[in-house]
Amino acid sequence: MRASHRSEVPPFSVMQIIAQANARKAAGAPVINLCAGEPAAGASDVVRDEAARVLREGTMGYTESLGVPALRQALSEHYQRWYGVDVDPSRIAVTTGSSGGFVLAFLAAFDVGDRVALARPGYPAYANILRALGVEVVELPCGAQSRFQPTVEQLEVMHQQSPLAGLVVASPANPTGTMISARELERIAQWCVARGVRLISDEIYHGITYPPGDVAASAASFSDEGAIVVSSFSKYWAMTGWRIGWLVLPPELVGPADALAGNVSLCPPALSQYAAVAALSEEGYRAARADVDVYSLSRDVVVDALPALGWSDVAPADGAFYVWANISHSGLDSVTWCRRLLEEADVAMTPGVDFDRVAGHEWLRLSFAQRPQVMKQALERVINWQNAL
Repeated sequence: MRASHRSEVPPFSVMQIIAQANARKAAGAPVINLCAGEPAAGASDVVRDEAARVLREGTMGYTESLGVPALRQALSEHYQRWYGVDVDPSRIAVTTGSSGGFVLAFLAAFDVGDRVALARPGYPAYANILRALGVEVVELPCGAQSRFQPTVEQLEVMHQQSPLAGLVVASPANPTGTMISARELERIAQWCVARGVRLISDEIYHGITYPPGDVAASAASFSDEGAIVVSSFSKYWAMTGWRIGWLVLPPELVGPADALAGNVSLCPPALSQYAAVAALSEEGYRAARADVDVYSLSRDVVVDALPALGWSDVAPADGAFYVWANISHSGLDSVTWCRRLLEEADVAMTPGVDFDRVAGHEWLRLSFAQRPQVMKQALERVINWQNAL
């Protein structure tokens, strides 16, 4: 008896770093966590109050497989509000976080042996889920010259070598925070339609852009011919543990996604769905915008500290709450660098090996989803520690 070959995916090392940081903190160490991509504020009062009301008054039974109608309608209105795009609520599938959304999207869109391209560096779960489903992952090496994002020219070369079935893009991206311009995203969407390639656009960091108030381009604006949008309440609305996300599906995938969802998860968490409707209220948007203003101040703290930190090839951090930086000049690989930083300065950061299996040993990811005063204290420790190396 043995485990399946499909389960042989690497663990997400950020979770190991978090566990080590939590253990040190529990032992009394003054650890500052710049590791997890998790908003420090948590869900707003309007979300919590609605959840409390539903717990008192609701039945909390199963919902429709693709989500309660009220939430699907509110999300449809969200697309009109932010992007000026009409999305029929029937094309929206509510999921158990964006993670559940990716599993559902990949199952609905791809068969075993299909080739799907994605950027490197990038969020590791894309590749790990695809490989577990028997899909061939095609990594596109993306550096500073393309703002760590894939280009149509790269895609054409890969497609000519052997046809691609899909492409995953993220804007703003994890770990780099870089964005794809509206013009370039439209080019990519048009290329995918012309080549019969399924575009999957990860938009979970939409709303978290700099300067605050800028709206990132959505694939929903450029293509309803095969594109899938993945998003979540975890980041902009700070509802990480609530595990609630959604998909915008092309018409031909609504039925398959509904059937798969009913078998895989029955339905998303009922309590989180009703709370998410409140997140899409005026008060919910207002609270989320206030959080982004705080991230912007924390980002300023990091940018101001970069000369003293001395890191190289730092990604521009257009959105999300990450800084992706090269620390190879230190003489340490990123795993050792991050381990020693935690042990010797009580600051947790993430080594780049999760996000780039080729060059990640030279890179780290810093999360600035903390308050500015916390960021200042943490970076003072980092600078002092580096100077003592």
